[in-house]
Amino acid sequence: MKFTRRRRDPVEVNLTPLIDVVFLLLIFFMVSTTFETRQALELTLPESSSGADLPVSPVTLVVTEQGRYRLGQRQLAAAELGEALSAEAEQARLHGLVVEADARAMHADVVRALDHAGRLGIHQVRIATREGQATPMQAETP
Repeated sequence: MKFTRRRRDPVEVNLTPLIDVVFLLLIFFMVSTTFETRQALELTLPESSSGADLPVSPVTLVVTEQGRYRLGQRQLAAAELGEALSAEAEQARLHGLVVEADARAMHADVVRALDHAGRLGIHQVRIATREGQATPMQAETP
């Protein structure tokens, strides 16, 4: 007696739905992720015990320890500071200018930034500090 064999269909794994799900997950994570637009500099701000919290200004000038400047996303040398600050002068006149100077930055670099701001008519200038402990000032005796 001869039995007929049934033909079995070959077993296949369809990867198309798996790829679709992976792409959907990828798109979901790309859309839901927040990106940090401001690059972090390692600044050590000077300490102040009498500082007050003020509203954030849209114009922030960073002075690094090496004497370089950053305004917005642009890295600037000392020679480029005046031109870059004049482009942001209108906003700075309206909302003020915040100078974030590293505690180890040279005084001349900070004064250069303040001088450019003064020449452009920016009179509302704030210097960013971090809260610190009050240290008593010592007077020198001759």
